[in-house]
Amino acid sequence: MVQLHVKRGDESQFLFDTTVDVSVETVIQQLTAIYNGRLKVDRICSEIQELADHGTTLPPNMQGLTEEQIVELKLKDEWEDKCIPSGGPILRKDEIGRRNGHAPNDKMKDVLMKTVEEAKALVSKKQVQANVCVTIAMVKEALDQLRGAVMIVYPMGLPPHDPIRLEFEGQEDLSGTQASLQVITEDECQLWWAAKEMHRGKKLQDYIGRNEKTKLVVKIQKKGQGAPAREPVVTDEQQKQMMLHYYRRQEELKKLEEAEDDSYLDSEWSDRQALKRQFQGLTNIKWGPR
Repeated sequence: MVQLHVKRGDESQFLFDTTVDVSVETVIQQLTAIYNGRLKVDRICSEIQELADHGTTLPPNMQGLTEEQIVELKLKDEWEDKCIPSGGPILRKDEIGRRNGHAPNDKMKDVLMKTVEEAKALVSKKQVQANVCVTIAMVKEALDQLRGAVMIVYPMGLPPHDPIRLEFEGQEDLSGTQASLQVITEDECQLWWAAKEMHRGKKLQDYIGRNEKTKLVVKIQKKGQGAPAREPVVTDEQQKQMMLHYYRRQEELKKLEEAEDDSYLDSEWSDRQALKRQFQGLTNIKWGPR
């Protein structure tokens, strides 16, 4: 298997296993599915944390309004009485006025938060350090875990305008948000390796040969952004080890200079008269009482 270390810019994303005879187009399709799936998991986890703290989102026409404005405009959240968390709600007011403040109780909150941690760990960037390859199945598993936890806490479901429900249904609208800048669609994705773009219509073996036991650092980015920066010749860890070795060597040289060690002059090999005394039979002579 060929292992791809996928990056965006200088930031590691995930590891992915494939083969040399697969097409570049297929690889791009698989990588973008995983990459965007991980972003979806992160977005849902972020929203679930808000759900656990402040309950479901208000209708769009009520968000950001004060209580006085809501009363004055005679607005009502029709989903407040329908989408009640298991075990009953606890009042935790949302200061920014985005959610209704009817949060799950502490037990149900723990269910949500524990699932969030498990899902995030499953597709975390730390999997690169653990040498674990991420698959689309793992992304789906993380999404299923989150969906299951929300169903446990909200058996009646979430309002149709809630971003968590929209994410699960694939109807999220990210236009105008920072999250939209992170997403890379399959059509606009480019795959780069060794400062060369891997073109669709070719296979991986056209670029890396037929050796299946290969590890590559590849980068994904949107079209029109030019070639990504080259990978450094040495890694950060190698750079640290080189600096540490250089520092230790410098310290050793300083100690030698300070010591100005001339004790070698007492050594037998440095005695210029040693050969002469050997011929005269004057070696190994000891002075002192018998």
